[in-house]
Amino acid sequence: MRDLDELFAALERSEFRRRFRLRGREAAYLQQKGLETILAHARDFIEQRLAPAEPLNDGQQTPMRNHPAFIAQHATATCCRGCLEKWHQIAKGRPLSDREVQYVVAVLRRWLERQRAE
Repeated sequence: MRDLDELFAALERSEFRRRFRLRGREAAYLQQKGLETILAHARDFIEQRLAPAEPLNDGQQTPMRNHPAFIAQHATATCCRGCLEKWHQIAKGRPLSDREVQYVVAVLRRWLERQRAE
């Protein structure tokens, strides 16, 4: 797992990751439901779609829209096990630990908080 300051500096250098922003429906949904509710949803998504050792449809399990957490996952490279390994040094082929799930949620929190401030 990476230091969050180091991670976000690296994400800022990625043209692909930088292009993700909350807009429209997803931004309104975050505003309406609040950060804590969105993060609770995110934790559920992580536990169901990312935490297993071999997630179903890995690399394609995270939609590109329709929930703020999905946008945040793509923006922060927490969308699949391949990205977790490449960007966060979390190895594939084994279930995520509770600590790793908490780390992913913390990454998403930081990105979503920045989006609310913009």
